[in-house]
Amino acid sequence: MLEKVLVANRGEIAARIIYACREHGIASVAVYSEPDRLSPHVLLADEAVPIGPAPASESYLKVDRIIGAARRTGAGAVHPGYGFLAENAEFAAAVEDAGLVFIGPPAGAIAAMGDKTAARARMESAGVPVVPGSAQALTGEEDALATAERIGYPVMLKAAAGGGGKGMRIATDCASLRTVFPRAESEARQAFGDARLYVERFLAAPRHIEIQVMADAHGRVVHLGERECSVQRRHQKLIEEAPSPVIDPGTRSRMGDVAVRAAEAVGYRSAGTVEFLYQNGEFFFLEMNTRIQVEHPITELVTGVDLVREQLRIAEGHGLSVEPDPEWPRGHAIECRISAEDPLNEFFPSTGRIEVLRSPAGPGVRWDSGVAAGFDVGLDYDPLLAKLIVHGEDRQQAIERMRRALQEMRVVGVATTQAFHLAVMTEPDFLQGAYTIRYVEEHPELRERATEEEWQEAALAAAVLLEEEARHGLHGARGTAGRSRPARQLGPRMPSAWQRALDSE
Repeated sequence: MLEKVLVANRGEIAARIIYACREHGIASVAVYSEPDRLSPHVLLADEAVPIGPAPASESYLKVDRIIGAARRTGAGAVHPGYGFLAENAEFAAAVEDAGLVFIGPPAGAIAAMGDKTAARARMESAGVPVVPGSAQALTGEEDALATAERIGYPVMLKAAAGGGGKGMRIATDCASLRTVFPRAESEARQAFGDARLYVERFLAAPRHIEIQVMADAHGRVVHLGERECSVQRRHQKLIEEAPSPVIDPGTRSRMGDVAVRAAEAVGYRSAGTVEFLYQNGEFFFLEMNTRIQVEHPITELVTGVDLVREQLRIAEGHGLSVEPDPEWPRGHAIECRISAEDPLNEFFPSTGRIEVLRSPAGPGVRWDSGVAAGFDVGLDYDPLLAKLIVHGEDRQQAIERMRRALQEMRVVGVATTQAFHLAVMTEPDFLQGAYTIRYVEEHPELRERATEEEWQEAALAAAVLLEEEARHGLHGARGTAGRSRPARQLGPRMPSAWQRALDSE
């Protein structure tokens, strides 16, 4: 049995893991960089250990410091969360070599799925359908041109050593391929320290569907249905829902069986996600994420399975407690990623101090957060602040519930994606479930509607800030005499609507 777990991460996923540990009767250890010393996950854990300055390369990516922290605190296991070292096979191996339990898949499984070209070849051998493309990493630009000619344009260049949208470029013909090839190589080298690329046919308007799998150390693998992740920009997900509006029970079963086969092919263990591109009734293997996913809560809500706690049980050597239920999915769940990004400025990161944070509540609403009022948002880490998740009896109720929850939410101090999400929740194509991975680029009007939503929220945001300052008697102390703190102190960029609302007070 595990007695103490070190969480090698930060933010909302670190807090999520700590909650699961507490419910499972396990002590938790947080690690933190200098700017995170008062972060919610640090205050929540039973113990906390500093591991370095702000840059992730000097803190959250330092394998020796993380393992050293585990040894000093007596933690017998390490949970990597997602991001940072979560899909680093060398880290998983180092944890196990140190005599600790890695709460995730074996290092060999991470390595097998981490090299995208090797993973494609392995999946083909296992009978998993893959998008037509190169069987191995390209040897250079001429190899890319020859492969593209064979499989047909348009094509997508991808980094062989990683995913997450890094190193991805679309080419529609020979000339454009020559143009984007060096750019893709450069980005892949910067992101993964590996410039190798591969190429595959570009599907013009597919949907991004993923299957959640769980596997124990005794050879049992199950799937827990699909998640729809097509609302994204620059290959980064914005909104997810479960189940998908277009996947019928028969297709769900076939995709689930393929996902299980993919996990079995690499000797998988713990939670993982097999991602597919779906178009015109066909689906193709995209990649496998060998970790817990950001969007795992929507699967939890439609199945009733605590995926993180199940990871803990598997790490203790227990067999899966999950029994697939023919009644899955129960109801409908939607997740909106609330990020410190400005939809009005090409989703550019927003920095500053969160002056006020009021999370929504009520029936069917879940708020997974890694920040609090007073938290400084910088550029060192992913801009994700929190995840707003709702569950309803059906998709219509879930959308209505999400709309209500977004309207109740208040974040003052940094620009967020709140207004954009609210605009999506009333857009006809989304309401009908008629969207693909090109949804955001095909609906530029969403940004205009987000502007309108921002104007409507402006007075409310200003009123909230004034109320908070009045409650704490801050007006007199700051000499503002009934006026809020100047907008320039709320962060480098404050939405103009908020500025005007504050000026009008």
